[in-house]
Amino acid sequence: MDVEALEQAALAAVAAASSTDAIESVRVEYLGRKSELKLALREVRDRETGMTLNAARERIEAAVGARESELERAELDRRLAEERADVTLPVGGYERGHLHLITQIRREVEDIFLGLGYGVVDGREVESTHYNFDGLNFPPGHPARSPLASLFLDADTLLRTETSPSQVRTMEAQDPPVYIVSLGRVYRRDTPDATHTPVFHQVEGLAVDEGITLADLTGTLDFLFKALFGQERRTEFRTHYFPFTEPSIEAYVSCHVCDGAGCPVCRHSGWIEVGGAGMVDPKLFEFAGYDPERYSGFAFGWGLERIAMLRHEFPDLRELWRNDLRFSGQF
Repeated sequence: MDVEALEQAALAAVAAASSTDAIESVRVEYLGRKSELKLALREVRDRETGMTLNAARERIEAAVGARESELERAELDRRLAEERADVTLPVGGYERGHLHLITQIRREVEDIFLGLGYGVVDGREVESTHYNFDGLNFPPGHPARSPLASLFLDADTLLRTETSPSQVRTMEAQDPPVYIVSLGRVYRRDTPDATHTPVFHQVEGLAVDEGITLADLTGTLDFLFKALFGQERRTEFRTHYFPFTEPSIEAYVSCHVCDGAGCPVCRHSGWIEVGGAGMVDPKLFEFAGYDPERYSGFAFGWGLERIAMLRHEFPDLRELWRNDLRFSGQF
């Protein structure tokens, strides 16, 4: 093998290379694993031949490296000169996404109650009948206990039908005073329509302390409604029945369309129902180990989807889950 001739040919090829791709081809041809030089090095049997071949390899490697650096600098200079970008030109970019409307309202409600000194409790979505029904004073024959109304996993376990079980668990774990709200998904065996879905979101609140009265409840709800729907909205409360409160009330706000004058939206009553509330039934205090002679409290709860419909005046809550950007992009 003529080492000197091989080296001269390699150096000539290096000098002739005019791009980084070309110099890479030279590297593979003269220094690659299958090149003549590398194959010769593998077959070396004496020290002198090995030193000669290694010296030639080092000179070729140095020449390739130097030429590669020159070509890289030249290509960079060319790109800088030819591929200039005018940074003053406007760019389109992408629209930034935003939180889902229900998440927005959930966070707003949480902020309102945090400002009032309440804590926020996350409950379990899979609950026992003990906490979902027994602890909330549902009688044995109540329709909500039927598999036709609730989604049972087995005889004693179901997907929670409301967020109230977290209130019972909190009372078991904490002595009064208790001021909490619980927000999250709940599940019922409902047929989807304009005002119902099998999965929806609730906010429920609980206040337990000494000397709490119905006036504290109505004042709290009036503050909440005005914060959510505007200071000009009026509130009204009517008697009702719930298993876990006594007395029980339903809360209404003045219609946002007719301002109480009467229209098809409010069924010509001037009022729109928001949700239920009431004073905590003393039986629940006994369940949690509280002294009903010493403590009193109130509870309330309604759907976040209903709040969204009232605030933004859309007729079908299924729009919230159709993933239509023409709708969701409005909020």
